Amino acid sequence: MSLKIRLARGGAKKRPYYRIVIADARSPRDGRFIEKIGTFNPLLAKDAADRVVLDQEKAKAWLEKGAQPTDRVARFLDALGLIKRETPSNLKKGEPGKKAQERATERAAKAAAAAAAPAEDAPAAE
Repeated sequence: MSLKIRLARGGAKKRPYYRIVIADARSPRDGRFIEKIGTFNPLLAKDAADRVVLDQEKAKAWLEKGAQPTDRVARFLDALGLIKRETPSNLKKGEPGKKAQERATERAAKAAAAAAAPAEDAPAAE
């Protein structure tokens, strides 16, 4: 049985509230879970004390038993110092798409041409 430490969504529409749970990887996101070890409220400010509430001893025990955290939960555990999360390096994600790059080069060429044109047309200073 593959165990996951993951988020189970609760709360109303447009008002998410998550429980941090230990669940079988095959069970549904909001379905059956083994144990609740904390909560996450994304609507609170990032520096709010009760944005992420997590029982560290239970999390540590489940990690030792082989439970794998999801990406979001791994961020929480890394912030608490329970695990060391590798920072993903997706260097392509920040780059603009092909069409946007073409438009940017066209804009740069037009700007360079516009900057050069007034200098040629300006009368000579006496």
